[in-house]
This record gives sequence, C-alpha cells and structure tokens, in this order.
Amino acid sequence: MRILIQKFGGTSVSTFENRERVVKKIIDKFSKGYNVVVVVSAMGRKGEPYATDSLISLVNRQNISKRDLDLLMACGEIISAIVLSDHINRRGYKSVVLTGQQAGILTDSNYGEANVISVNPERIMKHLSHNEIVIVAGFQGANENGEITTLGRGGSDTTAVILGEALKSEVVEIYTDVDGIMTADPRIVPEAKLIEKICYSEVYQLAENGAKVIHPKAVEIAERANLKVVIKNTLNECDGTLITYTEGYNHSIDKNRDNIITAITHKGERVQIIIYSNGNEKKMQELINKIAENNISLDLINLLLDRKIFTIDKNDLFKLKRILDESNIKYDLIDNCCKLSIIGNRMRGVPGVMAKIVNALSNEGINILQTSDSHTTIWCLIKEKDAHKAIKVLHKEFNLDKE
Repeated sequence: MRILIQKFGGTSVSTFENRERVVKKIIDKFSKGYNVVVVVSAMGRKGEPYATDSLISLVNRQNISKRDLDLLMACGEIISAIVLSDHINRRGYKSVVLTGQQAGILTDSNYGEANVISVNPERIMKHLSHNEIVIVAGFQGANENGEITTLGRGGSDTTAVILGEALKSEVVEIYTDVDGIMTADPRIVPEAKLIEKICYSEVYQLAENGAKVIHPKAVEIAERANLKVVIKNTLNECDGTLITYTEGYNHSIDKNRDNIITAITHKGERVQIIIYSNGNEKKMQELINKIAENNISLDLINLLLDRKIFTIDKNDLFKLKRILDESNIKYDLIDNCCKLSIIGNRMRGVPGVMAKIVNALSNEGINILQTSDSHTTIWCLIKEKDAHKAIKVLHKEFNLDKE
C-alpha cells in the first residue's frame, strides 16, 4: 500500500476557492494510486470565525480549565475537516473524517502542549483499505482517559509527521501559502531564492529560530523516522522544498549549491540581560534555579567570571525583573533586540565565517551585541531596528541571491 500524507494549513482551507485547489491536489495523488491521508488545520487566521485564536477569544481563559480549553480549540480542526470532506464527496469520491483520537493518537495529559505517546493506525488503515480518503483533524489527540488534548502551536505539522511515521508513508507533503523554504524571508529580501533540498538539522535550526514554515517538533519526528517531507504551496504547482536525511549531505543534496550558508532567519522581541555576579557563584546558582522555576527560557548564554549574559523573550521581562529585584541583583538590560541566525551545514570546519559576518555588519554600521555559534549555526544579537538591513547585507555577502 502506497501511503501519502498531505497536510494543509489554515490559509489553504480558509476560502471556498482555496479548498477547491486543495481538493484538486488530493484527487491528483489519489488518482495516481496513492492511499491519501489528509491532515488539516483550523480554517483561516485570527479574526476569521473558525480560526483557533478566534475560538479562544470567545471565552475568558481564567474562567475555564485547560481541559475545557482544549475541547474548544479542537473544534476548529474538526470543522475544517468536515467542510473539506464535503468538497471531496461532491466530486464523487469517498472520504471519512477522523478526530485525532479516532485516528489513534494517544497523548499524555499536558493540556495545551500534549506530547504524543503512541499512534495506533489500525482505524486509518481500515478506511484506506476501503479506498476512502481519510481526513484527520490536526493539532489534537486524547489521553488514556479519552479526554481530548491539543498538541500546541504547530500541532497539525506534528500530526502529519507522526501519522507519516506510524503509517510508513512514502512522503509527507506540507502545504502552506509560500513556495517552500527560502534563503531568507522574501518580504525582507525580495531576491531570496527557493531552497530545493535541505537536511533536517538545517530546517530544525530555521524553525527554532524564527522561520514559520514547519514546526520544530515536527522536524524532530521526521528525522527520527527518516521521513521525506516536502514543503509546497497550495496556490501553485511549484515543486517546493524537499527535507531529507543528513547522511551524504554535501554530495547528495542540492548539488548546485556552492554556498556554505543555506539560509538566514531572525527572531525579534529579544532582551539582553547582563548580570554582575562579583564572583558569588552560590548566589548565581540560586538565581538560575529561580529563573528555571518560573519557566523563563534563556538563550545565547555567556558565563564570565564577573558577569553572566543571556537573552530572553520580551514577554518574560516583567517576571525576570521581579526575580532580579527581589534577589537584590545588580543588572543591566538592552531592550528591542533581534537574534539573527545564519545557518548552514557546509560551514562545519570552515574558518573565517564569523569574521566575514562581523566585517559585513560592521561595514554597514550595525553593532553586534553578542554572538554564539555551533557547528552549523552562527547567532548574532543586534538591535531590532537593524534587523532587515542586516539580513539583506548577509544575504548578499554570502551570495544567497545567486542561482
């Protein structure tokens, strides 16, 4: 049995015309002999009636439990699945809608951010054997007590790849409103190019550091299962971007790419924190523990003898300032920062990449507040006002605008 997973995001199913495009892509694969499993997100985005954020806005979150909120949020994907099924059935094809629970997705009880424990694909396989197109409501599952849970932001991507793993699908196609993964955000760099092939580790870094094409958790699962994933555009017939295994990367993936950098992304609303420790490591350890207890995530961490430097999300600043003030800690902060991520497996072991980045930004008068690096990614913290300029400069410096 040749199984194909197709996942369609909120904009892909938001209008009648878009849903008709979606149906055409589903039927095209079905007609080519694939057993098709479709995963859908809620229709549209915030402000549109059945989008997840619109459903949440109907209630005061302080007055209902996380369990009940998950029940509410799961409705958007179920509505979307049934509406799409109607489009397919009108064309004379047989389809069946399954909730995440009915599709066999078992999770823990961490409402709002549930983790998938296992998948029993038996019911899906039964419908596929009857030559039905199976439409699964994304973003959801159920715990061992049958309570509906949701998988967190990007949960429909997770649904698609976790089903791809369980069903041993040939490929998972994730449809969105862009042509695939680009060398940079085309809204910032109009010359950005489509990346034809890319490895899991690079995509994970892109997703984790600001790119919104696929969720990081979905990338982790795809790599674990060695699944081929293709990012495609619902609105055209572009081939998209193939995400595949790292092994033999330099020889097998995108042979025409000579650049050591694959892509550049960014994450705004960062705040740099500088804590003066004066050698009191015990007090610093107590502080770090308090920060962790308050679920404040630290990034770009530099630990020096006399000070500790890191960044946080701006949304956590109020909580962190309260902790620092209560602990009588001396600190400085720099607000309105942005983290640039320069990503590429080919930079591994190549000298001079950091120097090239520093020189390119310095020549344009862009100050670097902090840096960090791994084998495949270099991060630079800059002021948010310089972000677009910096991305354009580095995109050109590393020839990412060349075919």
